[in-house]
Amino acid sequence: MSRVKTNVARRKRVKKVLKRAKGQWGDRSKQYLQAKRSLLHSDVYAYRDRKKRKIVFRQLWIARLNAAVRSAGMTYSRFISGLKKAKVGLNRKMLAELAVNDSKTFEKLIEIAKQ
Repeated sequence: MSRVKTNVARRKRVKKVLKRAKGQWGDRSKQYLQAKRSLLHSDVYAYRDRKKRKIVFRQLWIARLNAAVRSAGMTYSRFISGLKKAKVGLNRKMLAELAVNDSKTFEKLIEIAKQ
């Protein structure tokens, strides 16, 4: 059986890993084993935080809505409940956008929720 040399394949694999680890500090961007270990961790963080980002944005929208609704003398939960009973189909992202950028429309929504 002939001997297999892995020069080309190994060099390609090492270059790919080191290129991905380029912005990292110290040996994490220079040594293959350190870079590989560091990338394993960073991939875990990236996967976790893609899920977490959705949670964080929802919290932000709720905080903005709560602040806007309380300035009109109402609570967030009563506001959302009132909109659901009035069958207003806007999600929290759009409601928060209206609260920040279009206060007149948002005040009308508060009136709808109060009734």
